[in-house]
Amino acid sequence: MKTKNLVLMALLVAVGAALYLVIPGINGGMKPDFMLTMMFIGILLFPNSRDAFLLAVTTGILSGLFSTFPGGFVPNIIDKFIAAYLFLIAVKLLKSYANNTVSAAVLVGLGTLVSGTVFLSAAILVVGAEIPFLLLFTTVVLPAIAINIVAFVVMYPIITTLVKRSKFDTSLSHA
Repeated sequence: MKTKNLVLMALLVAVGAALYLVIPGINGGMKPDFMLTMMFIGILLFPNSRDAFLLAVTTGILSGLFSTFPGGFVPNIIDKFIAAYLFLIAVKLLKSYANNTVSAAVLVGLGTLVSGTVFLSAAILVVGAEIPFLLLFTTVVLPAIAINIVAFVVMYPIITTLVKRSKFDTSLSHA
């Protein structure tokens, strides 16, 4: 593992954390998780299980610490691991399409759907949340999917252009 790749992953997570902190909450303070979007970008750049694990750990812990959902720490960690590895599997299965921004945006939307569903399910099981699943899903997860796709479509071309200009060893440099 190269140090500069670790630095790039750390920068992605830091940008996601900064965006998460400055974006105002929707529907009672719930926020779209930009760390999730940055985790997906990191997995697209470094599609291997070791890097997916590191991204899942860091984004899960930071999302849990910054969560405005009562008792959201453990559900955040659970959902990041499941979403990271399912996203990684999808990227590996669709390797030839994953570098296309439109295809990758669809994967990000599906990954956000998985993440939100797992988060809400884990929160209901672990914490015993009183709010109905369907209400939270329609008021928080569905808008988060749209916001994450838009954020990805804006950020991914910028990040890939910067990475291509640098000497990072990513999936883009092997494409």
